[in-house]
Amino acid sequence: MGFFLPLPPVAGGATEKSWHGLAREFAARGHAVTVISRRWPGWADRETIDGVTHLRLPGYAHTASLARNLLRDFIWSWRVWFALPPADLTIVNCVALPVWLGWFRRHAGLLAVMTGRVPKGQYRLYRRLDRVLAVSSAVRADLLAENPRFASVTKVSGYPIPWRALHQSRPVPAPGAPVTFGFVGRINREKGLGLLVSAFALLAQDVGLPPWRVLFCGPVDIARGGSGPDFVAELQATLAAALPADTFEFRPPVFDDAALGAVYREIDVFCYPSLAARGETFGVAVAEAMAAGAVPVVSRLPCFTDFVRDGANGLVFAHEAPDAAARLVAALRRLLLDPSLRSALARNAETDTRVYDFPEFAARLLADFSSLQ
Repeated sequence: MGFFLPLPPVAGGATEKSWHGLAREFAARGHAVTVISRRWPGWADRETIDGVTHLRLPGYAHTASLARNLLRDFIWSWRVWFALPPADLTIVNCVALPVWLGWFRRHAGLLAVMTGRVPKGQYRLYRRLDRVLAVSSAVRADLLAENPRFASVTKVSGYPIPWRALHQSRPVPAPGAPVTFGFVGRINREKGLGLLVSAFALLAQDVGLPPWRVLFCGPVDIARGGSGPDFVAELQATLAAALPADTFEFRPPVFDDAALGAVYREIDVFCYPSLAARGETFGVAVAEAMAAGAVPVVSRLPCFTDFVRDGANGLVFAHEAPDAAARLVAALRRLLLDPSLRSALARNAETDTRVYDFPEFAARLLADFSSLQ
């Protein structure tokens, strides 16, 4: 794993959540699994949980500086290289470690790299990889642009999600209950949240609409990927100027699948207007919300095209257009006024995301890894 979060994923992180779940699935199928992650206060440096051996090494906090993070990854990767146990297959979720393993595999076995973020040039340095898992078609295109030699070993995988835990009966809304527009994720500028609250302010000017409310849930602090409390204050000020105080709220992040599922099931329309063309790679929160029966409204980024189909299981708007806020308002208004459309899109969203359920996802990965031997 990377240098800044532990497993089990008590501090969040899509990659951490994914591989924690997959490690348990692999162990349940009889495989010997060791996970290396960051040492965490109060936790043992080595222990076994649910059949998975956890080895924890000294790591670092994530920073807002890419250069500093890459340096910390370099040191972390070197530290991990010395601690790697003998394996048939080593799966890497950090940047520099595949460089060492490309030259000196020692007893690491086959090498698979999970590419959960947009590549930053590292694939030009990689020498030997047996499997590359790209979380989206967009990420695959980026990494092959860096090193076309890996075309034959690169597959689009997506991210696993706890579909069965999320896919539960939604509470039946009371007559006249407001439609809930929601966002779950890092409260960060790059997520397009400034654009989103501007759209809510415009929507509030449209009189005669059915009642609606707004819910935000996610980390604010920079260490966990947010843009800090000042940014939240900006969002709250914009909303307070346009909406009644009891129609919007900001909640702290939740990491437990049951609690997260409960939040998603409060949301009727999941808004994810990300502007991060080079930072967004899949959209785990979008897929999770869809599994819980929320209709996604997403920006027109390539990473979402693998699973969000405009007009079929969600709506897509042109975030790069000069009138992006108006286009987002049009999508929200359309769903607000048409409950039948919301229901149809929600049903398709639930069905289409089942392919990412942990057991199915793990079975596909294991079959693929077995084919490499």
